[in-house]
Amino acid sequence: MDDTFPRSSPSSPLLLLFFFSVLFHDALVIPAADISTTTTTSQRASPALYDCNQCIGKQDISTTTLLRNNYPHHQKEEDIDIIAAYSDAYGHVRLARLKMSHLSHSWIWENPTTHATNNTSSSQDLIERSPNHETILKTPRSSTMTPVKIKRRIMREERRKVRASELMQQDKETDNRIISAAIQRSEGFDITIKGKYSIWRREYENPNSGSTLKLMRDQIIMAKAYANIAKSNNKPLLYDALVKHSRESQQAIGEATNDFELHLGALDRAKAMGHVLSMAKDQLYDCLLVARKLRAMLQSTENSVNILKKRSAFLIQLAAKTVPRPLHCLPLQLAADYYLQDYHKKRNFDKEKIEDPSLHHYAIFSDNVLATSVVVNSTVQNAKEPEKHVFHIVTDKLNFAAMRMWFLINPPSKATIEVQNIDDFKWLNSSYCSVLRQLESARIKEYYFKANHPSSLSVGSDNLKYRNPKYLSMLNHLRFYLPEVYPKLNKILFLDDDIVVQKDLSPLWSIDLRGMVNGAVETCKESFHRFDKYLNFSNPLISNNFSPEACGWAYGMNVFDLKEWKKRNITGIYHRWQDMNDDRTLWKLGTLPPGLITFYNLTYPLDRGWHVLGLGYDPALNLTEIENAAVIHYNGNYKPWLNLAVSKYKSYWSRYVMFDNPYLRLCNLSE
Repeated sequence: MDDTFPRSSPSSPLLLLFFFSVLFHDALVIPAADISTTTTTSQRASPALYDCNQCIGKQDISTTTLLRNNYPHHQKEEDIDIIAAYSDAYGHVRLARLKMSHLSHSWIWENPTTHATNNTSSSQDLIERSPNHETILKTPRSSTMTPVKIKRRIMREERRKVRASELMQQDKETDNRIISAAIQRSEGFDITIKGKYSIWRREYENPNSGSTLKLMRDQIIMAKAYANIAKSNNKPLLYDALVKHSRESQQAIGEATNDFELHLGALDRAKAMGHVLSMAKDQLYDCLLVARKLRAMLQSTENSVNILKKRSAFLIQLAAKTVPRPLHCLPLQLAADYYLQDYHKKRNFDKEKIEDPSLHHYAIFSDNVLATSVVVNSTVQNAKEPEKHVFHIVTDKLNFAAMRMWFLINPPSKATIEVQNIDDFKWLNSSYCSVLRQLESARIKEYYFKANHPSSLSVGSDNLKYRNPKYLSMLNHLRFYLPEVYPKLNKILFLDDDIVVQKDLSPLWSIDLRGMVNGAVETCKESFHRFDKYLNFSNPLISNNFSPEACGWAYGMNVFDLKEWKKRNITGIYHRWQDMNDDRTLWKLGTLPPGLITFYNLTYPLDRGWHVLGLGYDPALNLTEIENAAVIHYNGNYKPWLNLAVSKYKSYWSRYVMFDNPYLRLCNLSE
């Protein structure tokens, strides 16, 4: 019977041709008429025979029912024999006989007439989704897959689903970890602003500030212009509306620098302001009149800005010169205990190490106890061999007891400390020192110490800066007398009190200065910080002896060869130029201009990584450069111990402050 057979695949390596015969137990031969009848019935009513997982439970006519309808005298389907003809691997035709009961329940009859039409389904039809979202594999009608293969395919598909689910879960966990890490980093950012900077300066301009904020600022400007015009044209209602909305918009902006910082109702205020401005434009718009009014407002604003700049410069200089109460309390407490507890009777430090030229010697000239302690602590903590480091600290008579007391009760680990009083240097007098001689002149006293000199606000910030008496302090100018202060040393490292050491400085003593006296980091970048910034080249004494393009360098961390210093008579050169600047026409006051002159063509440039400057005035420095620097310098007015300090730089300094010290706690010094 060749019109009904199990499903087979033409692409299969073994071509299986199934011929099923229904054999009866009581007859071995069926008449031709009966066979014809059986064939016709099978073609008319038999569905395809194929193995399909989802076919179970279909409403098709089952094989058993079909057989019973055609052959009612057969009561048991287990008695049906099936003869299968197939070709083996060698191409030989083979026959196999099995019982109907040996087949799985999912096998059903297939009519070959529907075979061709069903072969057109694509591979994408093999997989479909059931209503409960489970994956169902659809076996093509021409496939030779057995129930075992189908089960394996289903199992593989389930494993793929499980693996995909695991990978998705891992991706979610990874994303969660990344988000958590980002949140933790953002919480560590210090976004507080200690100082108030002008938002109109280009370096503080926020390129991401939103359009709404810009719109509201422009609206306020136009509202002020139209309000003045409305007042002059006797339109009080419009004037009141403009003033009211302008005030409300200003309140909505507040201190915002972008759209995200605006108040919730800011957009509504902007819409309301736009409506009022539209009314004002309809009633008052005159191009020439509005332009003239805006020009007048611009002129007035520029005058106000100039006045505020002068006031800001005055207040910054005043704050920079003012000693905070905790810093004033600390030396008082230390000095009192220095005498009450008889520390003044203790003898000085190890004199042999102090004069040993084979050790690493540092010179620190300061009247600030806390700042000096940070310099010493940071240097010792980062030193590989702290026992080889000797610190020579010179302070004034007022702070000598406090400075010595601090290092007696807080001696650095293994390092040696010497504290000296500048008043004990008897050779430092007005007959020898140019600065002391200038301090005795009536003109200098008038400039610095009299109250009838020109107003600070009228002369500008530059003159105000150089009126600071620290620029004539002998502690500041003592750096030009290093061979006299330390006659037995060959090389010394000079450190300012507003620096922090972050690496071991021992390699500096092995640098060959190549016959130069001063080793320093150059500060010129393109056209900045060159000699013409510090010296008056309109004076022939300057223009005939120096180049305006010569590169400047920085004080704060300098290596001095004292042998070469004495050989070249550096102190004598300094005295000669200081005397010529008695009228302050060659340079303004300070120690850097005379230093540039004194060490002209005698300075060896060090690598920039040794000394990074600007932490006391520039809030836009590269943090990577700061962290990699050997020494960082808070030069400028924003010292780390003041409230003016740039907040993001302060931690580099405060990590070396001993906040658990009882004297610091007594004076309310905390992070």
